[in-house]
Amino acid sequence: MSFGSPTPVQIDVQGVDLDQDYTYLSKVEAELQKLPFLRDLSIVQAQQYPTAEIKIDRDYAGQFGLSMADVTASLVPATGSSRFTAPNYWRDPRTGNAFQIQVQVPSNRVQGLAALSTLPVMRDGQAQPQLDQVASLQTGTMPEMIERFSGQRIVSVTANLHGIALGDAQRKINDALKKIASPPKGVAVVVRGQIPALEDTISGLRIGLLLAIATIFLLLMANFQSLRLPLAVLSTVPGVLVGVVLILLLTGTTLNIQSFMGAIMAVGISVANSILLVSFAEHARHEQKDVLASALDGATSRLRAILMTATAMICGMLPMAIGFGEGGAQSAPLGRAVVGGLLFSTITTLTILPTIYAALQGKAKTQSNSLNPEDPTSRYYANS
Repeated sequence: MSFGSPTPVQIDVQGVDLDQDYTYLSKVEAELQKLPFLRDLSIVQAQQYPTAEIKIDRDYAGQFGLSMADVTASLVPATGSSRFTAPNYWRDPRTGNAFQIQVQVPSNRVQGLAALSTLPVMRDGQAQPQLDQVASLQTGTMPEMIERFSGQRIVSVTANLHGIALGDAQRKINDALKKIASPPKGVAVVVRGQIPALEDTISGLRIGLLLAIATIFLLLMANFQSLRLPLAVLSTVPGVLVGVVLILLLTGTTLNIQSFMGAIMAVGISVANSILLVSFAEHARHEQKDVLASALDGATSRLRAILMTATAMICGMLPMAIGFGEGGAQSAPLGRAVVGGLLFSTITTLTILPTIYAALQGKAKTQSNSLNPEDPTSRYYANS
C-alpha cells in the first residue's frame, strides 16, 4: 500500500524484526478492534502467507555433482518462470519481431509438495536425481509483502470510519494506543492515513487566522495612527469565535475545514463593521464631542449599515447552513459558522464595542498624530 493512500486510519508499526513474533502488533490490532466506529480493520501485509520450505543438503547434492545454483536453476521454472532469471530472446528472421523465450512448468503439474518433490534437478536433464533426494520439503509461512519507510520495516493496520468525524476518531485512537504497553526497543507506532493531513490543514488554518488578525491590526494601526483604535476594532473577534462555537454545538457540527473557513469569513465581515463604527465615532470625537456621546453617535448613525450588511450575509448563508440539495451537508458547516459568528459579532459590535471604544479613547487627544504639514488636523500644519 502506498503512503498516499486515502485510507482514513492507518497505524504503522515501524522497526518490526522479521525474526520476532508479532505479539505487539497483535496487541495493537486487538486494542483497535475494541473501537466500535472502526470498520474493515485489517493488516495490509499478511504475515501467514503459505510457502514451501526447501532445505538443500549440500552433501547429497555434491554426490550427484550438483551445486546450489544447479538445484535452484531447476526450481525456478517449476515455482515461477525463467523470464527474469535467465532472459532469452528470439528474433523472427521473416518479420524482424523479437519474442521473449521463457521456461515454465505448467501450474497444473505442480500441485503441492508431492509434485514438487519429483522434480528432476540434474543439469543434463536426466530424470535422476529428484528434488526429494537432495533436499527436504515442508510447508511454512512468511510475510506476503515487506514494506519499508525510511529504511525501516513497517507493518500497517488500516481501517475505515463509520458514524464519527475524523478529528474525534483521532483522539479516541490516540487514547487506545496509550493503553498498550510500551513497544519493544526499536519499534515505534506511527499514525498515518488522513489524520496527519487533517492535522496539517487545521494547523495551517490556525496560523492563517492569527496572521490575518495580526495583519489587520498592523494596517489599522497605520491607518488610524493609533494603538488603541485597532484594539477596539479587534475586540469583536472573540464574539465571532464564541458565536461560531455555540452554533456548532447547537447543530452538532464538528470543527472542520469548512467551519474554520466560515469562521475566517465571519471575522472579516465583523472587522469591517467594527471599522465602520469606530471611524464614525472617531470622526464625531474630533468634532469636540464627548467620547461616550461619540461612541453612541457612531453606533446609532451606522446601525442601519451594520444591520444591512450582517442581515444580507446571514440570509445568503442560511440555505447553505441548512444543507439543502445534494452534497449540501459538506458545505453546511461553512454556512453555519458564518451565521453564528455574524449573529454574535453584530450584537457585540452594537453593544460592547462602543463601551470599549469609550474606555480606550477617554483621554485621547483630538489632535491628529499625522506628520503631514498639509494636514489641517496635524500639530505640524503649516498655514500659509
